[in-house]
Amino acid sequence: MTLFQTLLDETISDFEKQYRSKPKWLVFAPGRVNLIGEHTDYNDGFVFPMAIERYTIIAAGPSQNVPECNDKNQKIAQIRTKNLNQTSSFLLEGEIQPTEKVRWSSYVQGSIACSLEKGLNVEPFCAVLNSNVPIGGSLSSSASLEVAVATLMEAMSGQTLNPVDKALLCQKAEHLFAKMPCGIMDQFISALGVKDHAMLLDCRSLVPKMIPLLDPSIVVLITNSNVKHSLTGSEYPERRQSCEEASRILGVTKLRDVSLDMLESSREKLLGLENGDRYYRRAKHVVSEDIRTQTMAQALIAADWEKVGEQMYASHESLKVDYEVSCPELDILVDIAKSIGFGGGMIGSRMTGGGFGGCMVSLVRADQVDDVSETIRTGYFSKTGIKPTIFATRPAQGASILEQ
Repeated sequence: MTLFQTLLDETISDFEKQYRSKPKWLVFAPGRVNLIGEHTDYNDGFVFPMAIERYTIIAAGPSQNVPECNDKNQKIAQIRTKNLNQTSSFLLEGEIQPTEKVRWSSYVQGSIACSLEKGLNVEPFCAVLNSNVPIGGSLSSSASLEVAVATLMEAMSGQTLNPVDKALLCQKAEHLFAKMPCGIMDQFISALGVKDHAMLLDCRSLVPKMIPLLDPSIVVLITNSNVKHSLTGSEYPERRQSCEEASRILGVTKLRDVSLDMLESSREKLLGLENGDRYYRRAKHVVSEDIRTQTMAQALIAADWEKVGEQMYASHESLKVDYEVSCPELDILVDIAKSIGFGGGMIGSRMTGGGFGGCMVSLVRADQVDDVSETIRTGYFSKTGIKPTIFATRPAQGASILEQ
């Protein structure tokens, strides 16, 4: 039995136990891993994600026959999260405002509210959501949840959103209700992912180019460092603000419009300003990362695996030195990957996601994946005392309705 089928069966069983009926609607949305192109999406640049075989599944049904889900005074939904063993109620009408404190329910309510704004009106319902996307692992558990909820709203309303519009409304939900100024990549790949393909996404035009990843001799290996460093909450906004300030100084709308030559010719100007070194290094990462992302996509099409690996390692170094979002544990993982080398089956590795913990993504030869995994596992544990979580994945299908 596949992991997906196990997760689906658990979700249906929990719904039936909780609400004493069979679900009418079943939907799912995947998490994602970004192969390369980190912190470029909110700079109108290029990203290269793929959906992974880890999902959020929602089972739902009308609440008219479930007394505890009915409220004579308000039109509501009752949704239980199996992962946290918590249940919450959500408004389905009127002016829906974000709560002061961000919880798991904030992502759900945000996606519901933004779907209602799009005209996806639904009757009261009850639901169970269940996910095997690691939380805090930089694999977009939040986008998976948001897109799954929006897909459920489509299923229940009988209306279909343009997938790009669905991704944008989920991004809006995260901005307003989860209070995270994320880019568009996570919601986009969860909503529009195609099985056996990665997506080269131009974050300015929002035009995706699907890149086949069909070679059975290559797998994507995800290593969760199982650390997430405590942050003040200002790290991501600071980097976004630095990019915006660098763009203003350089006279462009977004760093997407800056070439390396242009950046280098303006280096002294930047370095002469307060915080200028920071602006220069942040901009250097974004500008060079855009080049690496497009280069890697072309190298993957050509099956030039050495060039693919070069881009991944260079990306990690840039994220470590110029963007300063890596951490010692991720650096250790990438160093272990480098030590395995091309001959040992390791094509390339880099940190993935927002940073400060989370996961490393690697491309590995399938016939050596077990040996590679064991070397990473033992090497990382010996240096940190932490057991990593490692799994291989193929590019997965984006959000879908399973049953109506």
